[in-house]
Amino acid sequence: MNGLWVWRHPKPHGAAGRCIGRTDVPLDRRRAKRLAHRIRAHARRHRLPREVWTSPLARCRDVGRWLHAFGFVHRIDADLLELDFGRWDGQSWMQIDAREIAAWTDDFEQHAPGGGESLQALMTRVQRFLQSRSGLAVGHAGWINAALWLRDRGAATATAAAWPAPLRYGAGVFVSNAH
Repeated sequence: MNGLWVWRHPKPHGAAGRCIGRTDVPLDRRRAKRLAHRIRAHARRHRLPREVWTSPLARCRDVGRWLHAFGFVHRIDADLLELDFGRWDGQSWMQIDAREIAAWTDDFEQHAPGGGESLQALMTRVQRFLQSRSGLAVGHAGWINAALWLRDRGAATATAAAWPAPLRYGAGVFVSNAH
């Protein structure tokens, strides 16, 4: 198999209305188990290796732990982490100064929101992961969007207006290896 099936983690507790990147918000164990069952069925149906990569954050890692209990090899890779929003992380979107958000959307690819990580840096991590891994993964909306951008638009400059809507919680998508 040349590429990666990646699922967005289930909806975590306490994330609504907040800027959540690296904040480790809890996940209901039933939601983690349900997604693990869907991934296991997908792997069985498509005869994929019983190995899954996850972000180290609990909302992804917990799904990997269930898959491990189902006989999968669970590997954790920091390259699957969500965008680092720096000082914005964990705050309500309403508390973040509109001028700071505008500065980010005006220079969407290069600006580091909240002093964290730029979208370009995230895309570099995504590309590195995709060049060295294939199979199954559980990750975050921003990471998945960066992978989709690279798959569909390659080196085109990312803009806030053209950025894809986030994949719904628990949904999966195939992303071919980036070149």
